[in-house]
Amino acid sequence: MTHKTLQPEGWLAPRGYANGIEASGRQIYVGGQIGWNGQCQFETDDLVAQIRQALSNCVAVVAAGGGLPEHIVRMTWYLRDKKEYVTRLKEIGAVYREVMGRHYPAMSAVQVADLIEDEAKVEIEVTAVVPVKPAINQERSLGN
Repeated sequence: MTHKTLQPEGWLAPRGYANGIEASGRQIYVGGQIGWNGQCQFETDDLVAQIRQALSNCVAVVAAGGGLPEHIVRMTWYLRDKKEYVTRLKEIGAVYREVMGRHYPAMSAVQVADLIEDEAKVEIEVTAVVPVKPAINQERSLGN
């Protein structure tokens, strides 16, 4: 396994995120993704739907680099409305698991005064670490 969750001894376990991740492999850095589609068009102004789209956009960029959702090791969420986020956590959790499964990387969430796109309610950036596959010749020399 190329990822290991880091949890200091005696700390309470976090819910929905990890305090730290140790990883080795090829790194992918995904710039902030907002809740619009691949044609840069918003289909909704609903926070939960925009989160689903922003997460899907992050996963699509990671996939373009050969990665999977479980290779995401870090997320930063920028939100315009902390109160709406907190009020809708149950819905957000359901959408998160729909896109990401039960994989919880190291995360931060911050409220910001605004985002560049006026219709955006959330922006998410991620870092992924994709396992490096050994070359076929190396596998053969190792007896695999």
